[in-house]
Amino acid sequence: ADYLDNGNNKMAIQQADKLLKKHKDLHCAKVLKAIGLQRTGKQDEAYALAQEVAALEPTDDNSLQALTILYREMHRPELVTKLYEAAVKKVPNSEEYHSHLFMAYARVGEYKKMQQAGMALYKIVPKNPYYFWSVMSLIMQSISAQDENLSKTMFLPLAERMVEKMVKEDKIEAEAEVELYYMILERLEKYKEALDVVRGKLGEKLTSELQSRENKCMAMYKKLHRWPECNALARRLLLKNSDDWQFYITYFDSVFQLIDESWTPPAEDEHSLEGEVHCSIKQAVNFIEERITEESKSSRPLRGPYLAKLELIRRLRHRGCNDEYKLGDPEELMFQYFKKFGDKPCCFTDLKVFVDLLPPSQYTKFIRQLLDVIPLVAAAENEVALPGDIKVLQQHLCVVQLSRLLGIYHTMEKKQKLVVVRELMLRYRHGLEFGKSCLKTELQFSDYYCLLAVHLLLDLWLEGEEAAVWQCLTLLEEGLSHSPSNAQFKLLLIRIYCRLGAFEPVSELYSSLDAKHIQHDTIGYLLTRYAGSLGHYAAASQSCNFALRFFHSNQKDTSEYIIQAYKYGAFEKIPEFIAFRNRLNSSLHFAQVRTERMLLDLLLEANISTSLEESIKSMSLSPEEDDIPWKDLRDNRDLTVLFSWDPKDRDISEEHRKHSLEEETLWLRIRSLTLRLVSGLPTLGHTIQPKNSEKTAENGVSSKIDTIRALLQQLEAAVDSGKKFLEQKIQYPVLGPPPTRMAGFFSNGSCQCQTSLFYLVSDIYELDTNGLEDSAEIQERIGNSFKSLVERLTDLFNKCKGDLIEVRDGTLKTHPNLLENLVFFVETISIALWVSSYCDSVLRPFKSNLQKKKKKKKESSVAMPPVFTHFLDYVTELQTLTSNVIDHIKGLEIILTALKLEELSLKDTLLLQEEKKFTKTVQGKVQSSYHHSVQEIGELLKKRLDTIKKLKI
Repeated sequence: ADYLDNGNNKMAIQQADKLLKKHKDLHCAKVLKAIGLQRTGKQDEAYALAQEVAALEPTDDNSLQALTILYREMHRPELVTKLYEAAVKKVPNSEEYHSHLFMAYARVGEYKKMQQAGMALYKIVPKNPYYFWSVMSLIMQSISAQDENLSKTMFLPLAERMVEKMVKEDKIEAEAEVELYYMILERLEKYKEALDVVRGKLGEKLTSELQSRENKCMAMYKKLHRWPECNALARRLLLKNSDDWQFYITYFDSVFQLIDESWTPPAEDEHSLEGEVHCSIKQAVNFIEERITEESKSSRPLRGPYLAKLELIRRLRHRGCNDEYKLGDPEELMFQYFKKFGDKPCCFTDLKVFVDLLPPSQYTKFIRQLLDVIPLVAAAENEVALPGDIKVLQQHLCVVQLSRLLGIYHTMEKKQKLVVVRELMLRYRHGLEFGKSCLKTELQFSDYYCLLAVHLLLDLWLEGEEAAVWQCLTLLEEGLSHSPSNAQFKLLLIRIYCRLGAFEPVSELYSSLDAKHIQHDTIGYLLTRYAGSLGHYAAASQSCNFALRFFHSNQKDTSEYIIQAYKYGAFEKIPEFIAFRNRLNSSLHFAQVRTERMLLDLLLEANISTSLEESIKSMSLSPEEDDIPWKDLRDNRDLTVLFSWDPKDRDISEEHRKHSLEEETLWLRIRSLTLRLVSGLPTLGHTIQPKNSEKTAENGVSSKIDTIRALLQQLEAAVDSGKKFLEQKIQYPVLGPPPTRMAGFFSNGSCQCQTSLFYLVSDIYELDTNGLEDSAEIQERIGNSFKSLVERLTDLFNKCKGDLIEVRDGTLKTHPNLLENLVFFVETISIALWVSSYCDSVLRPFKSNLQKKKKKKKESSVAMPPVFTHFLDYVTELQTLTSNVIDHIKGLEIILTALKLEELSLKDTLLLQEEKKFTKTVQGKVQSSYHHSVQEIGELLKKRLDTIKKLKI
C-alpha cells in the first residue's frame, strides 16, 4: 500500500505477488495488485483480478475499501453498489456497511434504493440523520421524476408525512431537519404552512445564516402576495441596517403594490404580523429622508440611503409623479454622491445604474461640474493637471469612466480622440508612481486609464484607422508589463490578437489567466473559437483537452459534493448540485468542444497514423447517435467578461445574446452533422453480394446508406438555416461575442465542396450495389462529380491566395480570412480523401474481378468501364492540386520569414520611445504566429499528400 501511495506501482505489483505466493487467498493483496495494474495501464488484467475477488463477496474492510478505490479509478461506481449489497446481506447489522451502501447509491443517483437504504440504517441505529437521508431521497425522486404530477401527488406528500411524524413525536433536533421540512412545503406550494414553520418554535433552530428566518419569511410573504408583511419586515430590517440593498427593493416594491391595491391599515389592530406598514408615497419619501439623516450621524459612511433616494426618484418618474414630492434634482444628488464617495472604485458602478436620469443636454455640464471639485495640480502653465494621491486619482478615474459611459468620447473627431489617448496614457504612467510598492499579484491603481485609452483606439480602428490596432496591442503589452496579473489586459489582448489572426501569443496569455473550474465553460470560448480555425492544431488539441477535462471531472466531482452534503446535512444544497451538473452537461460550449475535438482528431490522425475506421471506433462514434441535448442547450458563456464603459446603444444587448446563441447552435449543428457523416463512411464497407439486394438489407448496410442520406438532408436544411441567418447581417459589438466560422465556410465554397462529397458517397454506393454492367448513367454522374469537385477545390484554393501579412504605408495589415480559408481547405481536402478511399474500396474488387475475367477469356481487349479512368484522373488532379498548395505555403513561409519588421517606419510620432519596443514585440509575435500556423498547415498537407499517392488503383 505504501508503494501505491508513493506512485511506485511496479514495486507494489511485485510485493503483492510475493504475498500471494505465500497466501494464495489474500483478497486484499489481489486488489492492491489490481490497483497497481490499473495505474500502469493494464485495465483488462486489473478488472479480471478485481472481479475474482468481488465474486467471493468479501466482508473484510480492507478489501472493500481497496475495491472501492479501484472501481472509482475505473470510473465504474455502479460496481461499488453490488459490492456493498453483498456485504450487507452477509453482515446485516453493520452500520458502517449500510452507510457505505447508501453513499454508493448516491454516487450513481439511485434515489429509490437510497430511500430504502436510509430506512434500513435507521432501523439498525435510530439516528435522526439516517431518517432524513431517506426523506431527502424522496425529494430527489420528486426532482428527477419526469412527471410533475407524480412528484406533487406521491413523493413530496410522502416526504411531508415522514417529517410530520417526527415533528409530532418532538424528535426534530437539527437545523438541517427544519430546512428540509421548509424545502418540502415550498415545493408543495404550501407557503402558508412553510411560513408557520419558520415563524414557529421550529424556526428558532434556523441560526447558521444571518437573517435566515427573515429571508425565508420574506420569500413566503412574496409568494403569498402579503404585501403589508413584506413592507413591514423590510422596513424593520432597514431600521437595523440601512445599507442592505435587497430590502430597499422589497420595501419599494411593496409600497407601490399597496398603493395600487388601495390598501389601508386597519383602525384597531396591528397593521400586520410584522408591525407598522407604509402604504403611501409620502411615508416612503419620509422614510428614505430619515435614513439619510441617520446616516449622517453614523461613524462610517453608508451608500445605501443615498442610492435608495435615486431609486425612488427613478420609480416615481416611471409612474409620472416625481415632481410633487420634491426629492431633489438627480443631477445634484449624483454630484453630492460623487463628492462623498468619488474616491471609492464602486462610485462609478453605483452611478452607472442611474445615469439615464440625466437629460443628454446636461451630460457635458455634469462632467465639468465633477471635474471642478477634484483637486488636481498642474506643475506648469500648459501641462496636464495631475492627482497628488490615490484618492484624487480614483475620483478623476471615476469621471473619465462616466465620460465614456455618457458617450462624450464617442462624438469626438479623430484628432481629439488621439489627444485624449495621449492624456490618458500620461495619467496612466504618472499613476504608476502610487503603485511602486504593489505586489506582482496586485493591480496598479491607474490601470483603467490604460484600458480606456485602448477602448478609444479600438473605436478608431473600427472607423478604418489601421495603425490604431497596433497601438492598442502596444499599450496593453506595456500595461501588462507593469501589472502582470491584470486579467482585463490579458482578455483584451486575447480578443485583439485573435481578430488579427495570431493565435500563438494567446495560448500563453490564457494559461496565465489561470482559469479555474467553471471558467473553462464561461470564458473557454475565447480560446476554443480560434485555436483550430487559425491553424494552430497542436494548441487547439490542448485547449479542447483543458475544457473536456473539466467537463468530465465535473461528473465525478458532483457526486462527491452530493455525498458531503448528505454527511453534513446541507440538504438544500443537493438540488443545487444536481442542477449545476445538468447545466454543465447541457452546456453549449461542452457540445462544441466535443464535436470540434473529434473533427480535429480525425483531421490529424485518420488515414495518417491510424485508419479512419480505427479512429472512429476509438471515439465510439456512430452516425445514428446524436449525443447533443439540442432542446436543453445552455449558453453558459460570460459575454460581459471584458469591461466595457460604452453607452447602452453601443454595448452588448439582449438581442445580440439571442442572435449569438442562434448562430452558435446553427454552426454546431452543421459541424455535428459533418462529423456524423464522416463517421458513417467506414460503415458502408464493401458488401460481397452486390446484386442480391435482400441479403444487403439483412446485413444492415442498406440501412446505413439510408442513415447517411437522411443526415445529408439534415445537413442541407441546417446549411439553409445558416444562410438565412447570415442574410440578417448581424454586427456584434467589438467586445461582444465573436462571430462563428459559418460565414467563411459558406463564402469560400467549403460548404458546397463538403456537401457534394457526401452526395458522391451516395452515388458510389449505388454503383457498388448495381455493379458495373448496366450503370453507364451512374458512372457518368460520378465522372461529372469528380470534375466539378476538382473545380470547386481549385476555386477554394484561389480564395487562399494572397499575402497573409502586408505592409501598407508603413503599417502592418493582416489577412486572417486567408488563413481561415487555408484551414477550411485542409479540412475539405481531408474529407475528399476519406471519401476517395471509400471509392477506392469499392472499385478495387471490381477491377480485380475484371482482370480475372480477362485471364479466363484470354482476351486482351475487355473494355475498362469509364469510372476507373474518371477516378484515376480525379486522384491525379487532387495530387497536383495538393502539391500546388504545399508550394504556395512554402512561398508564404519564405515571405513571412523575409518580412523585416524593424524597417517598418513607425512614423506615427505619437509613439514614445518606450512604446516602440512594445510595438516591436507585438509585431514580432504576430509574425511568428502566422509563420507557425503556415508551418503546421503545411506539415499536415504533406501527410495528406502521402495518402493520396496510395490511392492509385
